[in-house]
Amino acid sequence: MQRIERVVNGLRTAVIVDGDTPMKLADRMNELHVPGVSIAVIHGGAIEWARGFGNAVIGGPPVGPETLFQAGSISKPVTAVAALALVQAGKLDLDADVNLALRSWRIPRHPFSQSKVTLRRLLSHSAGTTVSGFAGYQAGQPIPSLAEILDGTPPANSAPVRVEHEPGKQTQSSGGGYAIVQQLLIDVTGRPFPALLDDTVLAPIGMTRSSFAQPLPADRLRMAAMPYQANGVPVPGGPHIYPELAAAGLWSTPTDLAHLLLVVLDALAGRANCLLSQSMAAGMFSPVLGNVDVLPPGLGLYGLGWLVRGSTPNRQFWHNGVNDGFVNTMVLFENGEGAVVMTNGWGGQVLVGEILRSIAAEYCWPDRQPRVRKLAAVSPQALDRLLGTYQFTPTFSICITREGDRVFSQATGQARNEVFPESDRDFFFKVVDAVLSFDADSPTAAMQLNFRQDGKDHVAKRAS
Repeated sequence: MQRIERVVNGLRTAVIVDGDTPMKLADRMNELHVPGVSIAVIHGGAIEWARGFGNAVIGGPPVGPETLFQAGSISKPVTAVAALALVQAGKLDLDADVNLALRSWRIPRHPFSQSKVTLRRLLSHSAGTTVSGFAGYQAGQPIPSLAEILDGTPPANSAPVRVEHEPGKQTQSSGGGYAIVQQLLIDVTGRPFPALLDDTVLAPIGMTRSSFAQPLPADRLRMAAMPYQANGVPVPGGPHIYPELAAAGLWSTPTDLAHLLLVVLDALAGRANCLLSQSMAAGMFSPVLGNVDVLPPGLGLYGLGWLVRGSTPNRQFWHNGVNDGFVNTMVLFENGEGAVVMTNGWGGQVLVGEILRSIAAEYCWPDRQPRVRKLAAVSPQALDRLLGTYQFTPTFSICITREGDRVFSQATGQARNEVFPESDRDFFFKVVDAVLSFDADSPTAAMQLNFRQDGKDHVAKRAS
């Protein structure tokens, strides 16, 4: 199929300039040490194609459309769909204090007792709860119970889940909040979480290969991709175990997740589906806090389990998912275009975006296209005034160096990246849509650096 060939040969960085040559998927997988990639593309409201690339294990079987990947935080929107199905069935209340329904564990007292922790706020990351994410557990390590995770007691390797901000006032990504949702669904139904999700979401949708079983049974593990670190070395012990099922425990495939996207799109459009009403879907895809019309490029606001951006007919809904050695994204536009990309290498943090930009270009998506910038000619003297280290915090700085007429930026603990001149004081990255701006006050050396990304400015002073 020609479209597949154009996608795999048309990868793009976040920012491009005239004359840039598109990159090939195989080359980028090799450069970024990503052994396997699996892609499903949705076009015109249907799955147009699904294909695997590379290997599930280095030297092992190839990735196919049926290969399982850990979905990471993509578990959250799947959990949200299950929770809303229970709300629709009258078994849960979106806006009641969840402590009224919790049985096995309750949210401890907190200073904001006048504001309720509700299911709506937990699903939208606006309940003020702690613990952004979870590291998982290597095979052979003790696995904590859900109560131990919620209280942060051994053998849990995460902090206690507590309310640290007033519920309903701000969004703060909280995997801990989804651990509360997990306990809530168990308490309300009296059922184990994996079985509940199988019956409520996975089986009705036809997500036949997906599972919240942690660890994955041996017979299914043979169908799974193994995770790899940024240097191409396997994650020690293989896939981590994530007992925080609602936040990070799903194993899935792009095809299965594409089925989920299409079912929720049907619900949103009022078409017959097996899960949610149109009004329930509309609530799921409506931001709980904030205004999508004033968002910087690339950002979204939380609905119930999903990130939301844009307005009809170009609204998009998506979620990223990262577990140790797995990086994934699923995205759907309201007009029936979308894709799911799953990888088994830490380099997927770069590669997934490059793949999605290639798909966006091929299928004329209304968003997620690369930004186009123009290069400027800058003299060596002007470049020399920029060189040095700029301190943002006591523990974080950016060092600017050059090799000939090429300028490089290296942040603390991060890889070195080339930056490109748009003027003699503004330099952009290609790997991410971000700009470095140097002050123009001193003719001999810039004394201040501004880093701008996602509409936010971060200022640093020259340290050396």
